[in-house]
Amino acid sequence: MTTNNRLINPSPPSLPLGTDKYERRYQDQFTNILRLYFNQIQNALTEITGNAGGKYLAFPYGAFSDFTDQTTTINTATLVALSVTDFSNEVSLQTGSKITVANAGIYNLQFSVQLQNLDNAPQDVFIWLKQNGTDITGSTGLVGLPARKSVGVPFHDIKGWNYFLSLNANDYVQIYWSTTNVDVTIQTYPASGTPTKPSTASVVATLSFVSALPP
Repeated sequence: MTTNNRLINPSPPSLPLGTDKYERRYQDQFTNILRLYFNQIQNALTEITGNAGGKYLAFPYGAFSDFTDQTTTINTATLVALSVTDFSNEVSLQTGSKITVANAGIYNLQFSVQLQNLDNAPQDVFIWLKQNGTDITGSTGLVGLPARKSVGVPFHDIKGWNYFLSLNANDYVQIYWSTTNVDVTIQTYPASGTPTKPSTASVVATLSFVSALPP
């Protein structure tokens, strides 16, 4: 059983004392108490293992990434694109940017972006979140990128952080960014050698279920 999204542990019943001789009334009372107790146990197990309650065992999660170079214009709010679903359980990717949950709860959003600055001056990048299309207060991060190393050789950096979010069923979260110069990009890199290294995703984002919503 649940109350305000919290599982209730069934309490052992207080059984009536037996009679010296068989009585139908006592037997019916005894049976009803046991029936109610077993019903509570069954309900609690259903909340844990059933279709709706299985989320307490197989926590919802999603892991997503992108392998394209992402650009923007100066000082323009731009969606951070995600195109690959790496793992998904009741958390899905919609329309290439909306990380969407099937179950209400507290979730932990973690992400990283591979930034590159090819300009010959330091530049800034702003990254923030929207929930259901509305800015999340306090979510903006400001990143300062040094100037390029030399002509044609950009400065590279990877930035990431995490947030706890309160989400209702079918809510979605999107990541936005803007920059002060068009030479700043979110960049992907191919596999390379000496030593051999795998490719670099331009964006990685995960959303993990933490807890049911508080009452």
